[in-house]
Amino acid sequence: MTNNNPYHEGELAVQTRLNATDMALKTGRVIRDSIPGGALPFIEQQAMVVIGSIDPQGQVWASILFGQPGFLRAINMRTLELNLAQAGSSAEDPLWKNLESNFSVGLIVIELGSRRRLRVNGKLRKVSDKGYIIDVKQAYANCPKYIQRRHLKRATQQFNQQVEPAKFSTELNLDQKTLITNSDTFFVASAHPDHGVDASHRGGQPGFVTVLNETLLRIPDYIGNNMFNTLGNFQSYPYAGLVFIDFQHKQLLQLTGKAKILWHFDDKNDETGGTRRYWEFEIMALQERSIPFNIDWELLEYSPFNPQPTKTSPPPL
Repeated sequence: MTNNNPYHEGELAVQTRLNATDMALKTGRVIRDSIPGGALPFIEQQAMVVIGSIDPQGQVWASILFGQPGFLRAINMRTLELNLAQAGSSAEDPLWKNLESNFSVGLIVIELGSRRRLRVNGKLRKVSDKGYIIDVKQAYANCPKYIQRRHLKRATQQFNQQVEPAKFSTELNLDQKTLITNSDTFFVASAHPDHGVDASHRGGQPGFVTVLNETLLRIPDYIGNNMFNTLGNFQSYPYAGLVFIDFQHKQLLQLTGKAKILWHFDDKNDETGGTRRYWEFEIMALQERSIPFNIDWELLEYSPFNPQPTKTSPPPL
């Protein structure tokens, strides 16, 4: 990774394998060591942020924080402020324990209604009981592909509400399999030992994630920006974290495990939109819990870029 080439060896290996090196160099010009000026007000308008982190055992987790707009704001182009006094957070979220030993984080600030998203990678440090600072290392805007438009109807803090304890396991139960099978959106956190954590969005028509069994998922890899940040991280460091949102029941399902890239896989139903790439995710641990914030969305439309597979019948749950 140099000033002229912002990619590490895993990303470069994937780009080379897929003949995308030249395009990746052009696309990589958007990567900066500071937040684009036009994105500063966008950040403060958002009610959710996805954060990837690494636990003491080296496993990667994806978390989502919800809050009143302004709970995350840009102090300047190199510094973000996170105020948990305006957010709903759970002490059971692995994020907080992870940050005690590893300060690297990857963020996705996303507005589902407008399909705008901003990726920020850096270091997060605690400055008060409810306050954190993120020192920006990399930032860039992502394209709006594969984001399902959802209108944010409500985002208000909940006080003195009874929240059920989180459910922990190493295998998916039937309800959790159904949640994943019905999902059109999830987020993935990946990492590189020397270059930190990334967080990324994944979307598709409901059913685009296949549940193969209680501990194994298969995910199609669509045409993207040719950077291959996530696959590049998998190439160098296979640990990853996924988080699914149950928009209807206001639940979060967080999974941590290992990813394996499947190249030139049989795709007779055109699930990948022509790439013939998948990745499998082997679950090592999971937790399911309620969203500790009063937030509601209304689905407006699926992305017009979503591949429309000809899959007939899914595997039994």
